[in-house]
Amino acid sequence: MKKFSKIVGRILIGVLILALVAGAGGFYYFKSYLPNTVAQQSFPQIDGEINVSGLDGKVDVYRDKMGIPHIYAATTHDLFFTQGYVHAQDRFWQMDFWRHTGSGELSKMFGKGQVETDSFLRTLGWRQTAEAELEQLSPESTAILEAYAAGVNAYLKDHKGTALSLEYAVLKLLSPDYQIEEWLPVHSLTWGKAMAWDLRGNLGEEIERAVLLKTLTPAQVGQLFPAYPDDRPVIVNTIGILGQTPNVASDLQLLDYANVPLDNLTYNTSLLNDSLGPWSDGIGSNSWAVSGKLTNTGMPLLANDPHLGIQMPSIWYQVAMHCMPVNSDCSYEVAGFSFAGVPGVVIGHNAKIAWGVTNVSPDVMDLYIEKVNPENPNQYEVNGKWVDFAIREEKIQVVGGEAVNLTVRSTRHGPVISDTYGPLKDQGDPKDKEFKAFKDRAGVDLPPQYVIALAWTALTPSTPFEAIWGFDRAQNWEEFRQAASEFHVPAQNLLYADVDGNIGYQMPGNIPIRAKGDGSVPVPGWTDEYAWTGFIPFEELPYTFNPAEGYIVTANNRVAPRDYPYFITNDWSDFGSRSGRIVDLITKAPGKIDIAYIQKMHGDAYDENAATFAPLLLDLKPASELTPALDTLKGWDFQARADSTSAAVFNAFWRNFLKNTFNDDVPERYYPEGGSRWNLVMRNMMKNPNDPFWDDKTTTDITETMNDIIKKSFADGVAELQGLYGKDMSKWKWGDMHAATFRNSTLGKSGVFLIEDLFNRGPFPVGGGKAIVNATGWSVIDGYETNWLPSMRQIVDMSALNNSLTVHTTGQSGHAYNKHYDDMSKLWTDIKYYPMWWEQASIVNDSEGHLVLKSK
Repeated sequence: MKKFSKIVGRILIGVLILALVAGAGGFYYFKSYLPNTVAQQSFPQIDGEINVSGLDGKVDVYRDKMGIPHIYAATTHDLFFTQGYVHAQDRFWQMDFWRHTGSGELSKMFGKGQVETDSFLRTLGWRQTAEAELEQLSPESTAILEAYAAGVNAYLKDHKGTALSLEYAVLKLLSPDYQIEEWLPVHSLTWGKAMAWDLRGNLGEEIERAVLLKTLTPAQVGQLFPAYPDDRPVIVNTIGILGQTPNVASDLQLLDYANVPLDNLTYNTSLLNDSLGPWSDGIGSNSWAVSGKLTNTGMPLLANDPHLGIQMPSIWYQVAMHCMPVNSDCSYEVAGFSFAGVPGVVIGHNAKIAWGVTNVSPDVMDLYIEKVNPENPNQYEVNGKWVDFAIREEKIQVVGGEAVNLTVRSTRHGPVISDTYGPLKDQGDPKDKEFKAFKDRAGVDLPPQYVIALAWTALTPSTPFEAIWGFDRAQNWEEFRQAASEFHVPAQNLLYADVDGNIGYQMPGNIPIRAKGDGSVPVPGWTDEYAWTGFIPFEELPYTFNPAEGYIVTANNRVAPRDYPYFITNDWSDFGSRSGRIVDLITKAPGKIDIAYIQKMHGDAYDENAATFAPLLLDLKPASELTPALDTLKGWDFQARADSTSAAVFNAFWRNFLKNTFNDDVPERYYPEGGSRWNLVMRNMMKNPNDPFWDDKTTTDITETMNDIIKKSFADGVAELQGLYGKDMSKWKWGDMHAATFRNSTLGKSGVFLIEDLFNRGPFPVGGGKAIVNATGWSVIDGYETNWLPSMRQIVDMSALNNSLTVHTTGQSGHAYNKHYDDMSKLWTDIKYYPMWWEQASIVNDSEGHLVLKSK
């Protein structure tokens, strides 16, 4: 169990023991009183009238039968005020938790057990950066944030404690002194930093490569981080600024990382796993746009399904916002998905355009090893001179305890995220032969004392939300691109379609240009040799408009062709598995593409990996007692459906195949998790059945080959299935192995069953898997349970916006026991949808509530 869960769990277990000691009354409190009485206190009013201070005039809020609010207001202020109000009605606990995460104030909510996490968050300085962003915003953007905050606070004024959410009843037991504070505009901006961290790219790989270089050769590490294959799709096939292919040398042989103690650094970067979810290799998203020449309506269809960590409630809050009337003073008319706590619509459509996003995962984070002055630990070296660290003092408030003081040091590159380490033990005598060989291999001397600083584009003030508000208003491709130019971090693949029949793609973002190197491992920071010299100009970032092929596919695959003159990354989240399959499904469609076909594409569970390796299994003919399990692979169409026994058998084999191949070669922290990169590693290795990685180093009397490991892994996989489900193979179902359980991000991971039962829902059997279009992630390390997933699915019909369809994972409400808390879960698991209503007549006809907000 993770650290956050352990700390909260210990306290709640103590509370629970006291409750159970009290006898039936304590059990009744958790199983009946909380769900049946207290929970209802937080359910929002969705009908009638409410008089609210701060509005310009009347606002109508229709809630459709899925609980989704459609807001109609006469002014921009009232539109965003009401969005803040309805967000608070449905999701305030989520908003409260997120703002404490973004500001590094979890200890203020959960107590001293979160001081360590807050210390790391304060070191990164998200709140500080967000405050600087707030100062730089235009008056129009500031007004949006202030109107939104006023709406949130209007709701908070009349609702306290359990009237806001059931979680506060439990928090009262955990942190009785906690007080809910008013919402501030900066709280919305800090969520941009949290999302940038969640979509951070290759920081983990940078640390991992450095750790692996302690025991593996650069060639072996390169083998585990392969290049993007030449035969796989790129998003933009041709670019008008093509020049010389970038000659970016790999940094893998730069330093001897055997003496760089990176364990503490890895631990620090893992502190946010509980609040934001762990980074998983291969996590990504899908989106594609098909032009009218390929569709049944003659107009574009745009599909999107962003892949994010599984959680309860959904990370998305669906909303529609309509100015009535639309004019120059109130220009918003938009529907789609927002973040609770942030004004505007992040993904969706307006009356003219639609857009979707997937993560680029560019390399925008570099670790710099900084020399520390041995005589003055408050100084570090810059080009031969000692300069002072920038020092910032932070005070971490702890509910129910004493405040904790923290000193944060920063270099010119960014905050120091490691401790200062002493002299390297193995530095040795410079006259010694072995030390000379070490120095030659390292290529540079490591300093006797150093710290590690993080350079990250998200720590330079710039918010993505001004770009998002620009998308919400944009009326054409030119205005969309203008808004995209303000989208600095996290860099996203921006997919576009419009009612005039156009489709397009733009990659935005601040992508660093390095003086030297590729950012693949930590580099020396004491000179300018590896400095960032600027960013790729927006005009030279990849884009395409109405490509000749009639479609655009983004699935975290390589963005630009190999002759693109700038370096973006080597660590793509998809190495052509999902993107290649989507391209195949588009180009091999049986006829004109319609919405029903897009739905089938969303649910496609074709496992390219199984298609590659299952034939090898069938050729090997393992022991006879394994024949029945092997026979399940014969005639399999390689679709990893929830009811598939074949998928269960193959994935059990695959998990053991990766473990048996690599767990004897790499540190436990970096055991393979599976995914697109590891699939490619294995496809490359199958070309050499005698590759040294196939050998099991724990057996000293034999050198294993690929076939040996395949046979052993299949036997291990069958044994694992028998241990889980017995020998009756009819009970071996992939959906049961791979089930999705939606857990509350805080109290739902406490380890206390009575608490978890209040907030968690599931398990739900699901199909799909990693590196599959229906991308439901799982971990080779932790097991088959779904840990990330398509967080929503959207299909926008540019011929008739009212025909558009969507679904997200749990439900619109964040209130446990509300009917909209989990009413989408079964739709989501079954790849089904509900209408994404656009026309007011359809909204009113489908409404379950009509709330009128009036100015006091």
